[in-house]
Amino acid sequence: MDPVRNPFVPGAGTPPPAFMGRDEVLERARVALGRAQLGRSAKSQLLVGLRGVGKTVLLNRIQELAEADGFSTLFIEAPENKSLPALLVPQLRRMLLALDRAENVNEKVKRALRVLKSFVSGVRLKVDEIELGLEIEAERGAADSGDLEADLPEVFTSLGEAAQARGRAVALIVDEMQYLSELELSALIMAIHRSAQKQLPIVLFGAGLPQLVALSGKSKSYAERLFDFPSIDALGVADAKAALQTPVEREGFAFTDEALMEIYGSTEGYPYFLQEWGYHSWNLAAGSPIDGALAKRAAEVAIRNLDESFFRVRLDRLTPREKHYLRGMAELGKGPHRSGDIAEMLGVQAKSVAPLRSGLIKKGMIFSPAHGDTAFTVPLFDEFMKRTMPTLDR
Repeated sequence: MDPVRNPFVPGAGTPPPAFMGRDEVLERARVALGRAQLGRSAKSQLLVGLRGVGKTVLLNRIQELAEADGFSTLFIEAPENKSLPALLVPQLRRMLLALDRAENVNEKVKRALRVLKSFVSGVRLKVDEIELGLEIEAERGAADSGDLEADLPEVFTSLGEAAQARGRAVALIVDEMQYLSELELSALIMAIHRSAQKQLPIVLFGAGLPQLVALSGKSKSYAERLFDFPSIDALGVADAKAALQTPVEREGFAFTDEALMEIYGSTEGYPYFLQEWGYHSWNLAAGSPIDGALAKRAAEVAIRNLDESFFRVRLDRLTPREKHYLRGMAELGKGPHRSGDIAEMLGVQAKSVAPLRSGLIKKGMIFSPAHGDTAFTVPLFDEFMKRTMPTLDR
């Protein structure tokens, strides 16, 4: 069928043509936004889930909801090689300058800009890539100690007071939060906590891999009371079918039920994979309906494409020993697996590969769903490891 009309959009954070199975998460976000806008206590939310479940898509949708309600918003993605202050400062500068451009001069906004400049001076030795570019005096003695846990809460307090003075609310949106350092995560949690204590109109929506829950609790024991942690999982059968069928029906075509079940079985209902399978099914089809035999052909193309891109880019970041560890996991199946069982499969002592396991967790390749357990963060990665490394060397 015409590839120009293909409704499926496999991509990182790309909104799907049919948004299914996430109504409860979005409703909780609407409630949090509404309460923050009224100046009432609102639990911030950290979305957790494996790769490919649509966390970034949800964050983008939440940002749209916030902006439609008049929020000032900030969206950052935490990479592995850039500090939190370096990510935050340009966005906070933009937000405060927008508040400053309102009709009447407001001292709260001016002070927030001075505090931000003070903050930059405090972290300059550690974060030399930050440039504020403001012709304004720093607020001496405020957020300038160089201690991120002490200074970031002051920055957020001044931001919240500035927004409040302008009758606005602020939604901070942070993706890939598992890559924040322990200090940065602690400082961010403390800043949101201070804002909540002062009933300032600031709410945080974050997302990360499943280890984010444990990282947050380790960083600050009160995190579980400060945040909700909605779990974003694969779609159930009905929602997965609708995610495939609805877009093609809009174009006047259809999947057979056999095809839908074939794709669901191959993708396990993960939204990103549904888009891949749907995309290739459409391009291979000569007409409607798309049947089970064609869905099987599409699976071959989709898997080959994933092996060359989605899976490969993650594998290429690993050392040979890390790849060997993951191949041992794959031999046991998709998991989760006991750490001792993985070590036994590799023919080594568990203690000897503990550093490898820790490194792979930091790289976001695996996580620990329970003490001593290990699982892949990327769905279907076990099968990819077997395809790319057919035998396990011991």
